[in-house]
Amino acid sequence: MNHGDHGGGSDMPACKITMLWNWYTIDACFLSSQWQIKSNGAFAASCIGVILLVVLLEASRRLGKEFDTRINREFQARVATLTANAHSTANAGDGPQTFTLRASPLQQFIRALLHAITFGLAYIVMLLAMYYNGYILICIFIGAGLGKFLCDWMSATVVITETGKGCSGTKAVVAPVAAGIEEPSVCCG
Repeated sequence: MNHGDHGGGSDMPACKITMLWNWYTIDACFLSSQWQIKSNGAFAASCIGVILLVVLLEASRRLGKEFDTRINREFQARVATLTANAHSTANAGDGPQTFTLRASPLQQFIRALLHAITFGLAYIVMLLAMYYNGYILICIFIGAGLGKFLCDWMSATVVITETGKGCSGTKAVVAPVAAGIEEPSVCCG
């Protein structure tokens, strides 16, 4: 199934594009006719580029999570300051207090920009996957695994609190993690 050619000279081979599973290498085209594979080296470079693109996608997801975590830490510090000031001037028996904090316009702009970058990268990866080229799909999977391994190393903060005397009085609490982009694919789920 041939979906087009360069429109140039007749000596240039047409792009091999199909919406069916394929293993095309030479003359395969991705995203545009300008990205036509003309040699094995160019195909290897494309595979490496796809892997790096997916690693970059995972890195941008991590960056979004880290930025949200930073904003949450700033909120916690602000609340700690506010409650310390409130306890020094108010009666402790007034009941629970609620604080609503919002990101500044700059913080929200950065959050939106990071989301847009992540969203755009995810859609480019999705478009590459829709060529159903087995090699490119394998490279996407490798990039996703490598990106998760390199960019999303799991860590947790454990807070130890004393609840009373004796052995049963110590309690470990895992601190909540800031909500970030958790979906396997931002565009699809």
